Amino acid sequence: MANPVVSISESHAFLPSWNLTATRDAIEGFVDRIVQPGRRDFVPPAERVAVFDTDGTLWCEQPMPIELGFILQRLAAMAEAAPALRERQPWRAAYQRDYAWLGRVVTSHYQGEDAEAKMLMAGILQAFRGWPVEDYEREADAFLHHARHPTLRRGLAECGYQPMVELVRYLEANEFTCYVAAGGDRDFMRTLAQATYGIPPERVIGSAAALRYREGPQGGAVVLRGLPDVFDDGPSKPVRIWSRIGRRPILAVGNSNADIPMLEYAGNPGGPVLRLLVRHDDPTREFSYGAGSERALAVASRRGWTVVSIRHEWNTVFAEAPALALR
Repeated sequence: MANPVVSISESHAFLPSWNLTATRDAIEGFVDRIVQPGRRDFVPPAERVAVFDTDGTLWCEQPMPIELGFILQRLAAMAEAAPALRERQPWRAAYQRDYAWLGRVVTSHYQGEDAEAKMLMAGILQAFRGWPVEDYEREADAFLHHARHPTLRRGLAECGYQPMVELVRYLEANEFTCYVAAGGDRDFMRTLAQATYGIPPERVIGSAAALRYREGPQGGAVVLRGLPDVFDDGPSKPVRIWSRIGRRPILAVGNSNADIPMLEYAGNPGGPVLRLLVRHDDPTREFSYGAGSERALAVASRRGWTVVSIRHEWNTVFAEAPALALR
């Protein structure tokens, strides 16, 4: 039986939030080339792997990544219960709702300065030490149900980019297997990736705390140890992609300096590849910023990667309808 193919004319139904620009032409043309049996660039379905960063690529990361809001809620509760923590970072920032400090930490990380990021990571690991993974997942789910973005006037679960929802579905219609490969917390990202993009938990590759098994009734529990296991960012991304998937992706999407290694790794030597870099340049509908993506944009310009301008490429940024129901 011939492989199902979504023709370029049919793809318009899949990508209504993408304007008719050279970027959309590049996406549709690439997919059309690799799904047509008999063409030089044909790629068998099993090898059609796409990887996506999350913060700033699949969903909004300003004024801070969505998962940081969840973590700050927990850190603030800890500081409320133990006043001495209010003088230490990151508990002080959480307690005082100092989003500017947190924003600087994220930007500094993208620019290669990680002193404060290590401080934040240490606090995060302590915040959930001893929690069963199911409890963490349940609390993350509840947070996404109820928390709202501080400036966009929408729920956090509704801050996924509609054009990316469409792109994932378009690729899946063409027998791609889509993965998340990001520096964010794996277990938090699983909840949002499944709900908004339909990407199941087993296809989420991310940073993680160490785990251990704790005996108990009803099968015991897997709990968070309060120690780091893996930080899936920068050069670690290609390593983790290979270790989890066993294939190079042929399509990769990112938005920051930390995504450069993942984008470089995409594509088998001499084979077809599409690399997309999201540029945040729309202060009216989302945000306009370049800090943390300077090197990525320079590399994209030199190497001919496809830059996705939110302002020019997307006629819709966020869906008007509520996000898909969370578990």
